[in-house]
Amino acid sequence: MAYGSARAFASAFRAIGLDAEPTPPSDSRTRELGARYTSGDECYPAKVTVGDFMKVLERPGADPTRVALFMPTAQGPCRFGQYAPYLRQILNSNGYGAVEILSPTSHNAYAGLGSLAGAFVRTGWRALLCADLLEKLLLMNRPYEERRGDTEAVYEESLADLCRTLEETLPEPAVQLRALRDSMVRSRERFRKLGTRRDGSLPLIGIVGEIFCRLNTFSNENLVQCLEGYGAEAWLSDLVEWIWYTNSEHFRKLKLEGRIWTAEALGAWVRKRVQKRDEHVLVEPFQEDFAGREEPDIYEVLECARPYLPREGAFGEMVLNVGKAVYLAKKGAAGIIDISPFTCMNGIVCEAIYPRISRDLGGIPIRNFYFDGTQSDLDRDLGVYMELARSYQKGHSVVA
Repeated sequence: MAYGSARAFASAFRAIGLDAEPTPPSDSRTRELGARYTSGDECYPAKVTVGDFMKVLERPGADPTRVALFMPTAQGPCRFGQYAPYLRQILNSNGYGAVEILSPTSHNAYAGLGSLAGAFVRTGWRALLCADLLEKLLLMNRPYEERRGDTEAVYEESLADLCRTLEETLPEPAVQLRALRDSMVRSRERFRKLGTRRDGSLPLIGIVGEIFCRLNTFSNENLVQCLEGYGAEAWLSDLVEWIWYTNSEHFRKLKLEGRIWTAEALGAWVRKRVQKRDEHVLVEPFQEDFAGREEPDIYEVLECARPYLPREGAFGEMVLNVGKAVYLAKKGAAGIIDISPFTCMNGIVCEAIYPRISRDLGGIPIRNFYFDGTQSDLDRDLGVYMELARSYQKGHSVVA
């Protein structure tokens, strides 16, 4: 999760009476512990998450019998599906067998979280949705701010407002939704008071890729802010996109297995309707602010991917990345960047497809950036890439 999503998600746990906190900020100790407890064959997000979890357990006074680590899992080609069992093996081998792992799965659209508490699924969903909205506001305003740091300050104030609202409001659905909408309206007004003039002069760069690496600023060496330093605006694919995708896959599998008229399917349909309603209520206050930056319905993303990587023949982030790249290009992006861990299958598959997409979309520059925690000349590479994006923007605007 991104920084804001993790804070909001922890507040969702606290809202139902469970003590929760995000892992501490990743640092050199994270890399050190990640390297100690992994073999070197794992992808970078596995090392970072293991390192962060072990940092929590090595804190003075940490009681393994009172610690549970949240590590969801997923199906498909990504090694993410092995993170939770691998973490279990590491814990057992190093004297932390008493530590619990909470690991819902994408197989049923993470419905397993319902075992925690009836209200948590909806509260957690709303927390992540609101956190994504705040992140979007941050990225839309920060490149245009008149005084450095003002946008970050407003974002932090708005995130604190969101977390406080989650924790202090009764989890009764209607009451909570009204409170969260009010929180989003307050955040909207804070950002509007910044007075940033988003005139569209900066190149818009769409960011796709592996979820953890693209959202975790430590893992991607703060690539988005580096881009902004070169005079760009970033449109970052959010976390909620993956939740909508797992929902759609749940329905597709139910249909393929002939179980579309079952109680499970009915429950999935009801959950989707509830989530759509929540999304509408919480996004609606930003209709004017997000004009031209609207997030697509998941089925629109999948249709954008179909000519290149149809969902029936592929699975997971690679389908979303290809589809979102096409969507972002059609929305005016001057370039697309794919952020992935080194050796990531999703990134490798997408990299093979991007040249065709680039040709079909008038030569839009699409670049994969891979990360593994080693030193790289990211600044130089981004500088070269931004020259390509500006050239594309200039030529594209002339043709238009």
